[in-house]
Amino acid sequence: MNLLMAIGENAWQLLLESAPYILFGLLISGVLSTFLTSGMIARHLGSGRVLPVIKAALFGIPLPLCSCGVLPAAVTLKQQGANRGATTAFMIATPESGVDSIAVSYALLDPFLTVVRPVAALISAVAAGIVENLFVVSPHKPMQADDCCCSSTSETRRSLIQGIRYAFTQVWHDMALWFFLGLLLAGLITALVPSSVMEAWLGGGVSSLLIMLAVGIPIYICASASTPIAAALILQGVSPGAALVFLLAGPATNITSLTVLVSILGKRGTAVYLMMVSGGALMCGWLVDQVYRVMAWSPQARLGSGGEWLDPAVEKICVAVLLVVSLPVVANWVQKIVSRCKRVIR
Repeated sequence: MNLLMAIGENAWQLLLESAPYILFGLLISGVLSTFLTSGMIARHLGSGRVLPVIKAALFGIPLPLCSCGVLPAAVTLKQQGANRGATTAFMIATPESGVDSIAVSYALLDPFLTVVRPVAALISAVAAGIVENLFVVSPHKPMQADDCCCSSTSETRRSLIQGIRYAFTQVWHDMALWFFLGLLLAGLITALVPSSVMEAWLGGGVSSLLIMLAVGIPIYICASASTPIAAALILQGVSPGAALVFLLAGPATNITSLTVLVSILGKRGTAVYLMMVSGGALMCGWLVDQVYRVMAWSPQARLGSGGEWLDPAVEKICVAVLLVVSLPVVANWVQKIVSRCKRVIR
């Protein structure tokens, strides 16, 4: 009973700290989904080896899509004329970051890691895209004439409302279960795993980075859900560089998405994708550990400093709102379980 209470208390505290930033991130993602359409993005990503790659990475950084959710968008970009390098950069930058995960990072991680995370995603994505274009440059395909994003003020308002509704339904529904699972895993890690074990195996060094890379590559986890897990790992003694490797590799790769990538980029392109994600994560993780060592920073003492200014009442209200918008997710999940149980009984 004491163990369950400890897990619940740890998960609840993380939820209190992250809920306001999740809501803020969803609002921003609604605005982005209104104005950053795939058609508008694809117009800038056709020809050239470097500039379209940089644009694709910059476009992808704020979008709240996971490693599987980004695949349909990437297919659309490629079909609309984006070259292979731009498509690769978009597929790396998008799941590794996002306004929702940046907001949660500000709440749960320290300011330095909050900034480094999207910067590392950008660098990895640009490097991978340029390398991809050195092998093959896809021919540019002109955009269709009906892709104009111009609209009247009233249409924009309607689109904005629809975009925010989309963020609080489809976007949140896609990540909600994974986010709450991440909270529970973070609570488990904090309550069950001794700090001495984490420090011994993942406290720093190249071996710690490689272990976290091996853990992060095959699993499916979105950027927001990985953040509370990373915070719990750091609190238990994992080096911030190793945690960053998990934050970059986990959302960008999983077994399912890698199999689909072969159909989008081909075998060679997928190999380049995986190599650049892994190499970028390891390099950025190593550099982060060096910065903490040189600056003599204690990552545990700096965690969650971004959310300290919020009133506890505001945090509780945000949790209540988040739980209310999550009710359809829970209902759908329960319905699926009941349906599966009925099929088994029959």
